[in-house]
Amino acid sequence: MANFNKVILAGNMTRDPELRYTPKGTAIAKFGLAINRTWKTETGESKEEVTFVDIDAFGRQAEVIAQYMRKGRPLLVEGRLKLDSWEDKTTQQKKSRLGVVLESFSFLDSNKAEGGATGGGAPRPAAPARPAASASPAPAEPDGPPPEEDDVPF
Repeated sequence: MANFNKVILAGNMTRDPELRYTPKGTAIAKFGLAINRTWKTETGESKEEVTFVDIDAFGRQAEVIAQYMRKGRPLLVEGRLKLDSWEDKTTQQKKSRLGVVLESFSFLDSNKAEGGATGGGAPRPAAPARPAASASPAPAEPDGPPPEEDDVPF
């Protein structure tokens, strides 16, 4: 049986990222994303539904998100679903939560939108795209010349 666990979400941050570090120094950022869905019913009435998703980011990606993202900002997230289960210490009931572990992301707003609908705050750095690019490990530079077009596998 084949398995595939991939989630792609675009939404707005529900809160500022919470950045922490493990004892070994690995960064962990926890944040929420709100994904809105709007549709019309058969009678023409407009309806809206909001889904709130908890997301965990690790390593350099966690640090970049914590540095550049704030509540209300749009973000595109790719990741995998993860089910967390635990026992409530007070009620002894088993609880679970379905969340997303971030694998990659993209900023969806630009500096041009700054100061508009988001309403002030500290200005965003001039070049936010550079840290996002470094959030993923860069492939090693090849020693030889670039591959021929015929060598491209797709």
